[in-house]
Amino acid sequence: MFSEQVVRIVAGLLVGIYVARYLGPDQFGIYSYAIAVVALFGVVAKLGLDNVVVRDLVSNPEKRDIYLGTAFWLKTIGALFSFSVLAIALQFTNNDATTTLYIFIIASGLIFQSFDVVDFYFQSRVLSKFVSLSKLFQLFLSSVLKLYFVFIQADLFWFVLVSLLDQISLAISLAFAYWRQRVGAFFGYFDAETAKVMLKNSWPLVLTGVAIILYMRIDQIIIKEILGEREVGLYAAAIRLSEAWYFVPVIICNSLFPAILNARKTDLKLYKKRLQKLYSVMFYFAVCVALPVTFMADGIVGVLYGADYQDAGTVLSIHIWAGV
Repeated sequence: MFSEQVVRIVAGLLVGIYVARYLGPDQFGIYSYAIAVVALFGVVAKLGLDNVVVRDLVSNPEKRDIYLGTAFWLKTIGALFSFSVLAIALQFTNNDATTTLYIFIIASGLIFQSFDVVDFYFQSRVLSKFVSLSKLFQLFLSSVLKLYFVFIQADLFWFVLVSLLDQISLAISLAFAYWRQRVGAFFGYFDAETAKVMLKNSWPLVLTGVAIILYMRIDQIIIKEILGEREVGLYAAAIRLSEAWYFVPVIICNSLFPAILNARKTDLKLYKKRLQKLYSVMFYFAVCVALPVTFMADGIVGVLYGADYQDAGTVLSIHIWAGV
């Protein structure tokens, strides 16, 4: 999982920067805006089921097909609902027809998020390497296509299409990985009572997901509405660098979570001590990242993105402190 995340960050940065340089701030701004809008509504399609389903699969592995099938169809319904709400919401924006088309193309991929239930199964069996391999395949295909479209000087439309293909290819690779397990299909299973329990347990996580995605993406939507596409492009370029290292604290937290949880069960004082150490490590690590970037932001942006994105340096020097 760690290797997959490192490869994803490195490839995402290198290919993403190459694509951003090719598209320029205006086109890259439209592209980033479309992705941000879909992400805003896409979090509802997930229905907060991720951790709930993994927990249930660990507790009652014999009900695997019922849990996976029910979660799959719930997520499918959630995706259709999110797409419908998005279509209504777009009527109240000042987007042109082309930008709206790009949003709809990317949003079409929400339906394929239903195959995330395969990821839940592998997590419950501590077999996440299969998910990582699937994501690496998707990343490889996506990167090659983007580089090819830059090489042939393709229009923005084709890069938007790759975003849809990303979701389709990941769904296919996850389905293939599950098929290789020879444990049977779950598509024919749906239990209404199980669905009610799942939704009852997951609704607070839906609210959490909405809050997080609002925090992470609403800024780009506001900038587009007030300042325009170019400013979104500059901002998106800066935060791509600012957030590149965020996977590190996530992995650290996930790794230390069992130790902290065990301490909570046996010794409250030890639990607080371990929790404090975790927060301290996170804080000092974030400061060590933010300090040098603050003073080198203009140079970093100039080298990576080129002169067209020079104004993004100021954004990076400020936004990097969000990590703290």
